[in-house]
Amino acid sequence: MKPDIATPVLQVDDLAVEFVTEVGWLNVVDGITFDVRERETLGLIGESGCGKSVTAQAIMGLIATPPGRVTRGSIRLDGRELLQLDEHEMRDVRGRQVAMVFQEPMTSINPAFTVGQQISEILRRHLGSSRRAARARAIDLLARVGIPAPSERVDDYPHQLSGGMRQRALIAMALSCEPRLLIADEPTTALDVTVQAQVLELLAGLQDELRMSVLLVTHDLGVVAETCDRVVVMYAGEVVETSEAASLFAHPRHPYTAALLECLPGLRADEPLRPIPGLVPARYSLPTGCLFHPRCRYAVEACATERPPLSEVAPGRCVRCIRAHELELTGVGS
Repeated sequence: MKPDIATPVLQVDDLAVEFVTEVGWLNVVDGITFDVRERETLGLIGESGCGKSVTAQAIMGLIATPPGRVTRGSIRLDGRELLQLDEHEMRDVRGRQVAMVFQEPMTSINPAFTVGQQISEILRRHLGSSRRAARARAIDLLARVGIPAPSERVDDYPHQLSGGMRQRALIAMALSCEPRLLIADEPTTALDVTVQAQVLELLAGLQDELRMSVLLVTHDLGVVAETCDRVVVMYAGEVVETSEAASLFAHPRHPYTAALLECLPGLRADEPLRPIPGLVPARYSLPTGCLFHPRCRYAVEACATERPPLSEVAPGRCVRCIRAHELELTGVGS
């Protein structure tokens, strides 16, 4: 079913987050704006260090102060401003209305408790379930995410499960209260290719079944192409392009997006990979002008001095580039 474009579940507006370092406070994300609509999957993509995970943690209220802090912006879930909530109120939001699946399950599952105990605790806290009802529900959830012999696995500790099964158990925990929004932060990176496909298929099926929205944080463009309705591209803490997924892959409008697509392996073995030269700039030594211009093959003199805004170049299409209207960039299959 197509997402409802009129009713955003999540609205992030002009979000900025900074962290204290030995050289002072530095912005890690700066002016991030996007929304996630009813029942859609929005991909948040970019290289490591571009601020994707920090953005996700800010939405969940997981930026520890110190060393970090949200300095401006708005995060609204179904119209409710999350940045105005105290920690007690945010605990009620986490799990019940918005949940998160992390990249490495062993860092987000408590090794001292069984999988069933951890799912049951979520159900008892947010839904007031009894011990017996919570355990029964935990078994049902483990079966729902495809874990074999769930009535036995419910009493297993995380270390007794394989990597794929731990990720499935983490998904069961995240979806135990049927949240409105699921944030999946690199949910398949630590898994082998076969298990990756199984987990993505599982998430898609559960999304449809539970009628929820998904914010998928990833650097894997193949995953984005398979699963996402729209895409937000981040670079050096900023949004540089937003687009419908199909349009982004066919006709990228920002040179960074086009460069990411050129990094994808070709269909022919003799086609060379085209890595992007250089690295994402450190926050303490950002270039002047466009942040991408030192690595951009299309940069002109003005790019080194003019900081481009994120501008709408077509309905539903925003780009941060002074040459967006003149460049003819190559997409996948072009």
